Amino acid sequence: MDVLLHLTTPDAVRVAAPLGRALNRQGVAWGCFLTNDGVTALADADFLDASDGADRVAVCEHSWDLHMPGHTCPVEKGSQTINSQLMAQAAKVVSL
Repeated sequence: MDVLLHLTTPDAVRVAAPLGRALNRQGVAWGCFLTNDGVTALADADFLDASDGADRVAVCEHSWDLHMPGHTCPVEKGSQTINSQLMAQAAKVVSL
């Protein structure tokens, strides 16, 4: 994976959605891990659309349950172990 977007705050979606679209246009292999209240980015239609081009999108299950109770998660839910795996696989990390 060339780039990992690491979303940790709700405001990150303002950068992550257009950045994801740009990565898609350039054919960059990218992924995303969402944690803390950054998981709320998955409620943003623009970000969800951009993330369709990602190789892998995962969310911290604990953060999802805390910040998005009652909502169906549209991506893979998992632990911080997935976060660590993605970090190890990425050539570059963009932390937002």
